[in-house]
Amino acid sequence: MKIAVVDDEADLRETLRFALEKEGYSCDTYRDGEQAWDAFSRCLPDLAVLDVSMPRMDGLELCRRIRTISETVPVLFLSSKDEEIDRILGLEIGGDDYMCKPFSVRELTVRIKVLFRRLKAREKESSKAPYVIGHLQLDSEKYTATWKQSLLDLTVTEFLLLTTLARSPGFVRTREALMELVYPVGTYVSSRTIDTHIKRLRRKIQMKDEEFDEIETVYGLGYRYKQVGA
Repeated sequence: MKIAVVDDEADLRETLRFALEKEGYSCDTYRDGEQAWDAFSRCLPDLAVLDVSMPRMDGLELCRRIRTISETVPVLFLSSKDEEIDRILGLEIGGDDYMCKPFSVRELTVRIKVLFRRLKAREKESSKAPYVIGHLQLDSEKYTATWKQSLLDLTVTEFLLLTTLARSPGFVRTREALMELVYPVGTYVSSRTIDTHIKRLRRKIQMKDEEFDEIETVYGLGYRYKQVGA
């Protein structure tokens, strides 16, 4: 697996490269978003670790560009800012995880392993037929979702959330239960983080069908997928 580390701090780039190669990964490093995009436009990495604040092109813009090519490459943001609004913004544009500096290199490698496990989960589902409920079809082999036969551009996190809700129609999934699904154990995220993912998920489906309302908010509890015919 090839990991790209994009950060304007040379010492941090080398520290992460050493740690990741020690774990058996191939690692390319870049000093800013512009240098990284030049490489990514030719060949995307299997996972990208992006510093939010960089000269020439920041991590947020680089993530936006990555998502124009792939919705499934995991993106983990690094930032010196510990503001909730910054975490939410990173997740809204397609990030899968967010760590604040300074951080534990060991924790970062664990989070990367979790992100890769999500991707590999599709291989375990390869023998299963696509799951269909109403107009929604979920293909765990290809990690794709379609609504009324129109392909949805979802991140891994969004696909996992949609799958969890759609496979239990009518049952409420609390924000806490959903957070346990999409984030590593011990990771702190607020309930607003899950709300942000759900908001983006709804918006993407509504771009295909303005009348989509299958994901229901159960105020004070969480979310549920509407039962067919309900």
